Amino acid sequence: MPSPGDSGAREEWPLWEVFVRSSRGLSHVHAGSLHAPDETMAVRNARDLYTRRNEGVSVWVVRASDITASDPDAKGAFFESPQGKDFRHAIYYTKSEGVAHL
Repeated sequence: MPSPGDSGAREEWPLWEVFVRSSRGLSHVHAGSLHAPDETMAVRNARDLYTRRNEGVSVWVVRASDITASDPDAKGAFFESPQGKDFRHAIYYTKSEGVAHL
């Protein structure tokens, strides 16, 4: 059995990403990351770390390993509009005559 000082005996806590909403009606914004053993401790630690001065009304924590993201190096191909689908952009449409609110 490994001793307590042995690095093999210690299990690493998962990494959590923290999102804080500063006031009602606003979006949650990524505030940072932390390590915690479970979601309950992650929420408590996130509250203590990222909302010390009552600047938050809501905290989300997400296990970093559960996040799937696009590849930043492939942003051109991933986000560029497919050929022949210009209708997705507002510039495709013309202004209607006689419509006052446009």
